[in-house]
Amino acid sequence: MKLKFYEKPNCTTCRKAKAFLTGKGADLESIDLNKGLTVDQLETIIGKRDYRRLLNSRNVLYREMKMKDGPPPRDKAIKLMSENPNLIKRPIVRKGNKIVFGFDEKALTEIL
Repeated sequence: MKLKFYEKPNCTTCRKAKAFLTGKGADLESIDLNKGLTVDQLETIIGKRDYRRLLNSRNVLYREMKMKDGPPPRDKAIKLMSENPNLIKRPIVRKGNKIVFGFDEKALTEIL
């Protein structure tokens, strides 16, 4: 089964994760986050998980809106992520219902 690999091609962390996965023989379907994701796509990815795990704490908007201290409600956060792809933590690796946010070698190995 192919892994869905949501990435920004110029992102160092995404390139590192991609090299790690392909080095382990993973078959990836790359999805460019620069093109953005719809609210429905984000809802599907997040599912019943805590949406805050998908927020990129390094993003300027995250800091400007002080999301660490008071994250917006789920629907507003997802709309913001849809409108501002840089607000999405990356990469996102998905295999069926399993998902990994960011570069986590242990979690990526387990999803294989």
